[in-house]
Amino acid sequence: MPPDFQQQMRRLIPRMDEQGFAFIQAQEMRELLDEVGAIDDWKAFAASWDDLAVDTYMADQGRYRRRRYAVYRAGRQGPIGRCEHQPHFQTLTYNPLHGDIERWFEPITEAVGKADSLRTVIRFARRCFGQRAESAQAWHIEVHQFRIEAHPDRPGMPTPEGMHRDGVDFVLVLMINRCNIASGTTTIHGLEGAELGSFTLTDAFDAALVDDHRVYHGVTPVEPVDPAQPSYRDVLVVTFRAVDGP
Repeated sequence: MPPDFQQQMRRLIPRMDEQGFAFIQAQEMRELLDEVGAIDDWKAFAASWDDLAVDTYMADQGRYRRRRYAVYRAGRQGPIGRCEHQPHFQTLTYNPLHGDIERWFEPITEAVGKADSLRTVIRFARRCFGQRAESAQAWHIEVHQFRIEAHPDRPGMPTPEGMHRDGVDFVLVLMINRCNIASGTTTIHGLEGAELGSFTLTDAFDAALVDDHRVYHGVTPVEPVDPAQPSYRDVLVVTFRAVDGP
C-alpha cells in the first residue's frame, strides 16, 4: 500500500472515530480511489445511471426515484464475488415507510457490475471499513444505483423515510452527477437527536462515509433550478454488514 494512501487513511479514519461520519471532497476521494484500482471507465459507469428502472415500491406513490441493485460478498482480502440476485429487505425499525417487505429491484447490469470503477469503489470501502472493524472476517455488501428526479410541481426525496439508519455497519455514499438541482443537503444526527453536521455532495466523487451504528443520516429534497430542464441527483450507495467468514 503506497505511503501516501496510508497517510490519507490516517487522516480519514479519525474523522469517523470522532464523529461517526466523514465527508470526503472529490479531489481527495479520487486520490484514494486511484491508489486502490482503476477508474478509467468512469465516464461509461456514470452514463449507466441513464438506464435505471423506476422504483415502484414508493409508499408515497411517487415515481421520482430510479434505481438498480446488486449484492456482493467478500472476505477481508481477495476476490469480491457477486451473489445471486435477491430482494432488498429492511425491517420497519430502520425503514418505517418500506420496511418488512421484500423489494425486488431491477439488477445492476452485468457490464456495470464488472466495471472497474465499481470494483474499485467496493475495494476502497472494504479497506476503509475493515480498518474500523478489525474483527470482521467477511462482508455482505449491497450496492444501489439511485437517481432522484425533481419536477416543478414536486421535489425529489432522496430519503423519503427522513432521518434514518440503514441497519448495516457502514455506508458509503458517492456522488455521481448533479443536473440542474438545488439543495440535497446531507444532515447527520447523533442517536440522541442532536445535529452533528451537514454537507452537500455537489461534485462527482464527493463522498460520505457513515458509521450506521452511531449516527442517523438524511438528505433534504431536491428541486429544479430551471423548471424547464431535466433535474436529477445520481448517487452510488454501498453498504457493508459484517458476516461470518470466509
